[in-house]
Amino acid sequence: MSQSIDTMRLVEERDGAVLVLTLDYPARRNALAMPLRTAMLEALERAIGDRAVRAVVLTGGGGHFCSGGDISGMDVSDQLAGRERMRRSHQLIRLMVMGQLPIVAAVEGYCVGAGLSLACACDTIVAADDARLGAGFGRIGLMADLGLPHTLPARIGQGRARQILLYHNQLSAPEAERIGLVDHVVPKGHALAKALEKAKFLAEQAPAPMALTKQILGEGLDRALEDERTFQSALFMTEDSREGRSAFLEKRKPQFRGG
Repeated sequence: MSQSIDTMRLVEERDGAVLVLTLDYPARRNALAMPLRTAMLEALERAIGDRAVRAVVLTGGGGHFCSGGDISGMDVSDQLAGRERMRRSHQLIRLMVMGQLPIVAAVEGYCVGAGLSLACACDTIVAADDARLGAGFGRIGLMADLGLPHTLPARIGQGRARQILLYHNQLSAPEAERIGLVDHVVPKGHALAKALEKAKFLAEQAPAPMALTKQILGEGLDRALEDERTFQSALFMTEDSREGRSAFLEKRKPQFRGG
C-alpha cells in the first residue's frame, strides 16, 4: 500500500516475507522530512506485529536513496522543540538498529547526511556503482545525528569516521566498499534486486537469534542517542546553525562566527 503525506509518501510493498519501504519525495531527492520519519516508524511497528514479515528492504524512488534532512522544514523554535524532534527521530533509529527485523538498504544515487544515517542503521548496505555517500552536517552548523556518530565508527572505525564527519568527505560506492561502509556494490539500477536477494536470505533464518544478535550489536546506542539529543537540540539554537540553513537554502557559502 502507499501512504501519502502532503507532497511526499512512503510506499510499502510486499515481496513474500520481505517488506519493501520506498522513500518517495521527488521534489527534494527523498529528503528525510519529519512526516517521512513518522511514516517509517509506523510501518516498522506494523511489520514487527506481523509474523509474516521477516525482513525489510529500505530504498528510495527516483534514482536516489536520500539526500539528507529536509532543511526547508528544519524550523526548530526552542530547545524543547529540538529535543522532541530528536526523540521522535530516535524512536525510528532504535527500531532499525536494535529491533527484531533485519533491514537491508538498497542505495542508488545520493545517500548523504540523514540518508547516510539511515543506511548505517541498516544491517546490510547494497549500493549502485555510481552512488555517492557522505555526511555534510557541519555545512549547516549541526553535528551528525540519527545515530551516525555511533553507527558509522562501528562500521569503519574511529579514524575513517572522523574524516567523513569532520571533513565532509563524499565517497564513491567502490571506495565506500573498500573501507567497509558499503557491503555490496552492483551496477546502476540493480541495488534493489541485490538487496531483495539478501533480505530473502535473512527472512529464511530463525528470527529469535537474528533479533538477539541485533540487540547485542546495538549496545551503546542508547547512550549515544541521549548525548546526541542534548547536543543537537542545543546546536539548533545557535547563530551558526541559522546561518548554515540560510546559506544552504540561498545556495551560498556559509559565514560561521562560532556563535
